[in-house]
Amino acid sequence: MAIVHAIQETASLADFLQILRLRRALIALILSLVVVTSLAVTAFLPRWYLATTKVRVEKPEGEVKLFQAQSSNIYDPYFLQDQFKIMQSEKILYPVIERLGLNAKLAPTLGATTALPAALTYRYLVDKMLRIESQRSSSLIEINIFAQDPLLAADVANEIARTYSSDRIALATSDQSEGLAHLKKELGLQEQVVTRQRDAVEKLRKDLNISGVDLNARYSDMEIETLRQMQNTLIALSVDSIGRKTRWERFKSIAPGDRISLVNSELIPDQNIQNLLQAYLVADQKVTQLKPRLGAAHPDLVSAVDTRSKIREQLDGQLRGYESSLEIAFKEAEARVAELKSQLGQAKIDQILSARERMRPFEESAQKLDDEQRLLTTLKLTLRQREIDFQVPKKTIEILNTAEPARTPSRPNWVLNATFAFLFGGIFAVGVAVLLEYFDTSFRTVADVETRLRLPVLGVIPFVRDPLVREGEDPAELEPFRVLQTNINLTLPARQAQSLVIFSAGPGEGKSTTLHRLARLMGAGGERVLLIDSDLRRPTQHRLAGRAKEPGLSDLLLSQKSLDEVIQTGVAPGLDFIPSGGSAGFTLSLIYGNRLREFITVLKGRYDKIVFDSPPVIGVSDTSVLLSVVDSAILLIQHRRNPQSMVLRAQQIVEERKTVLLGVVLNQVPPNAGGDYGYYTNNYAYYSEGTGTRIRRSSSTAVTSPVAPASDRKDRLELRERDKG
Repeated sequence: MAIVHAIQETASLADFLQILRLRRALIALILSLVVVTSLAVTAFLPRWYLATTKVRVEKPEGEVKLFQAQSSNIYDPYFLQDQFKIMQSEKILYPVIERLGLNAKLAPTLGATTALPAALTYRYLVDKMLRIESQRSSSLIEINIFAQDPLLAADVANEIARTYSSDRIALATSDQSEGLAHLKKELGLQEQVVTRQRDAVEKLRKDLNISGVDLNARYSDMEIETLRQMQNTLIALSVDSIGRKTRWERFKSIAPGDRISLVNSELIPDQNIQNLLQAYLVADQKVTQLKPRLGAAHPDLVSAVDTRSKIREQLDGQLRGYESSLEIAFKEAEARVAELKSQLGQAKIDQILSARERMRPFEESAQKLDDEQRLLTTLKLTLRQREIDFQVPKKTIEILNTAEPARTPSRPNWVLNATFAFLFGGIFAVGVAVLLEYFDTSFRTVADVETRLRLPVLGVIPFVRDPLVREGEDPAELEPFRVLQTNINLTLPARQAQSLVIFSAGPGEGKSTTLHRLARLMGAGGERVLLIDSDLRRPTQHRLAGRAKEPGLSDLLLSQKSLDEVIQTGVAPGLDFIPSGGSAGFTLSLIYGNRLREFITVLKGRYDKIVFDSPPVIGVSDTSVLLSVVDSAILLIQHRRNPQSMVLRAQQIVEERKTVLLGVVLNQVPPNAGGDYGYYTNNYAYYSEGTGTRIRRSSSTAVTSPVAPASDRKDRLELRERDKG
């Protein structure tokens, strides 16, 4: 796991790129599957068309004041958030559904044969079709409608804009309409009061016989002036009391749940309430953002909902307190009026007791008439001013464009889906490759093998798609086997016949093919080699050699054939062959171990090398018997095939048999394996064809030095001389 260790310890970019190179086929496959699947799904998705209407919405600054400079509108994100909710409310959408007949038009989309209920249509419209958006620091709101019918999308967008505009205008004029109606009512009552007071004055005039007295005349004494001032104050307090009473009664008549819409600097000039409203809108916006992404039981969503509820309770409490303050203010004003009336009455009583006793009732009645007329005049002026203010155009909303049917669908977005699929597929594929690399426990580098097994690597066999032996092979393909042959000869004792077995931990690791090529090279190098196929369960060597399977080793051990009868000569230059034999169900048990050892002793007098092709050492008992009779063994490991624990177990079995383990052969190593394989696979001699085969040495050194082949030839000559002697 050297690459994984490198990632864990150094995490260099080169290690990561090496993993990508090794797993590039898997990454390409996963990426292709994700992209193709995404494009296939996109092709079958329904087509949605987008229609957009833009409206400009301004926050109202309260009642329009005549002859007063109007302040410019300021961007308020909380106000726009409220408008988003209003546009999606039943108040706006239910009329749209009814006027456009969406109950019937959307029924086929949802697979219904009859008109849908209004509630279901409303929910589908909000969840699937309607999207409200606004750019930052802008009062422009975009009403986006997605529908499978482009004409329907445009109609719905335009109808929502028109309905919302009408609702905004009605809302802007509703408060003033109520105020005008109340003022007209008070004006009518005041006219009746003035008429009654005028009748009372005329009656006193007749009773006192003072028809020639000017009603507009004023007395200059201190008492009359004091009464006049008190009367003027009483009128002002009465008007103030009427206003406070009207405001309290109007606020009291509004449902508690609807009072939150009145919170602004004009209607409720309370900074604490405005601060609580802003906090509530922030909490509500947070809940709105978390709800689509989190479940109902998620702690963040539960905390946000609880915070919003607490702020709403505080806000409702403040509004109830504000109602109480309006009531108290009204009652205080009413008390001031009553007290002033009492004082005025007492002052009049005192005046009546004065010298002007006879004229005082008439004078008081005339003064009262004058006061009532002044109050009537004030009400008329106020009503006229409100009527002029009401007629001022309301420009709090403006529809900027009319939605048109789209010509091309906006969803699904092929470019976006393909880009997302490519990015997601790439990340997913790389993640899978890294995970496979992380959990891969097989041997992958020469250094890893030598560190874990503490054995030398005798050879590295590159990966070939067709491992079968062919005539006239490229010398470059044989060079790794020559290196392996040289290293084996350097490891074994010189001038001694040797028996050895090449084994693997598990099946399918290329052991038989590697051994056959190695045996052919040994024979071609001047040695006398005998290849014995001892894999009696799944023999392979007879097919590689192109010879008969029987008679063979099993017939020899069963004493059915002699040694000379089972040896097939001339398989290749310097190579003889004993196949597995034709005895069905034969296994190499301990009973035949001594016989096999005797045959090996005899064969050592004829051959320099006796090599055995064995079955896997784990799970098959034949290999253990072979290990106990041969001189040495070589462990073959296929690159990235079996876990390290399995190979370590195979090594342990060999050590328990006390057999000399010469080293390890790494088989089927890909050319792009990287790491220290480059010193083995990339630096073999390069061959070219001309009039003859020519070797060009690389600048680097392979497993063996350039002197190794010469030493190998020297050993072979010595063996030949010994045989001749």
